[in-house]
Amino acid sequence: MTETIWFLVVGGVLIFMGLASSTFKRLPISTAMCYLAIGFAMGPAAADLLTLDLASDATVLRRITEVAMLVSLFAIGLRLRVPPTDRLWILPIRLGFVAMVLTVAVLTLFGAYVLGLGWGPALLLAAMLAPTDPVLAHDVQVETPGDIDLLRFSLSGEGGLNDGIALPFALLGIAVCRMQATPGEALHWDFALQATWGIAGALVSGWLLGALSVRLVAYLRTRHGEALGPEGFFALGLIALSYGVAELLHTYAFLAVFAAGLAMRRVEQKESGGKSAREAVGKIDADDVGAAAADPERAHAFMAERVHGFTLELERIAEVAIMLIVGAVLATIWRELFTWQAAALIVALFLVLRPAAVEISLIGSHAAGAQRRLMSWFGIRGVGSFYYLLYALEHAPRDVATPLVPLVIATITASVILHGITATPLMRRYQRARTDD
Repeated sequence: MTETIWFLVVGGVLIFMGLASSTFKRLPISTAMCYLAIGFAMGPAAADLLTLDLASDATVLRRITEVAMLVSLFAIGLRLRVPPTDRLWILPIRLGFVAMVLTVAVLTLFGAYVLGLGWGPALLLAAMLAPTDPVLAHDVQVETPGDIDLLRFSLSGEGGLNDGIALPFALLGIAVCRMQATPGEALHWDFALQATWGIAGALVSGWLLGALSVRLVAYLRTRHGEALGPEGFFALGLIALSYGVAELLHTYAFLAVFAAGLAMRRVEQKESGGKSAREAVGKIDADDVGAAAADPERAHAFMAERVHGFTLELERIAEVAIMLIVGAVLATIWRELFTWQAAALIVALFLVLRPAAVEISLIGSHAAGAQRRLMSWFGIRGVGSFYYLLYALEHAPRDVATPLVPLVIATITASVILHGITATPLMRRYQRARTDD
């Protein structure tokens, strides 16, 4: 009977959200808010259909969350149709690197001096909460490939970059926690070198794999009429290959998958010339899709657009899965969230620390005041923070990681609600202001 109920619930949720998706675009409600509420209702606090123990289920949940992150990062890379040498990338890099490091620093100080955490747990908490979310931020991200709006592009690029860059800080936090628990352990000087290689190696390996593989497929299609299989298989294969190579090279897989998506789109942009991807594809005869796939003038754009559409659907499914899980976890520990520490952390992060880090990182940039304020506000915390929480529960001392669970879940919940409510009206106001200018 339980399995039957699960089929009914999941089927009902997916159909309802599919029917109501256009309505949500007009309301100050995000789909993530609905999934979170449904997950809460399915948890122990209500229907008791989904009971999760983060401590014992951490490995399984981390793998699920990791897959969701990989798909989303690849999809973001495909949407950013701008050459890597373009000046438009300056702001995402500032946000993804500079603002990220500043946020880790000030959050660590806040955790140590205000929340009363040790330096190791404070750094670990900062590493969990510093990265912005690539999965839940689609309301404020680039909507279509080729969108070069400064605000949307910067937030999208930031989400693609900082989820991978957060890993060395998480590893450092875990190392400090272990060092404090075992005085004989010490940090090695080559940690910074490993982090540098992790970032650089991931970006290079992901880019090369993305560029070479898409050119190989296009060559086989246009010259030999081969490799005309489903683009979804190619997308999943490239994601998995980028991840696997990054792991073998001991680099950061999130960045590698993001770079693979960027490279695939960059190859398409070069081959399409001055046309948009949709213009390059043109009209397709439904009875002869293979002709478009094998057409030398359309092959790259056709493949990029088909892969982009496939990954967008996967990204939406990933959002459903992860938010249902977070909602169920929330239903299990919701009483532990109502503490002054959680409230202080949320207020400080959203209203003081994130805005300060963004403003400092954008000193001297050409971003307008309204764009700066929106970048400061839309530092959405969600799936990335949940992933690093699960990672810490796996690898950090249990007595260190467990007390951080309510703080992280409270921050994710607050972000889903506050940013979900404000995204639609604020972005509409921003668009109207742009149109009037």
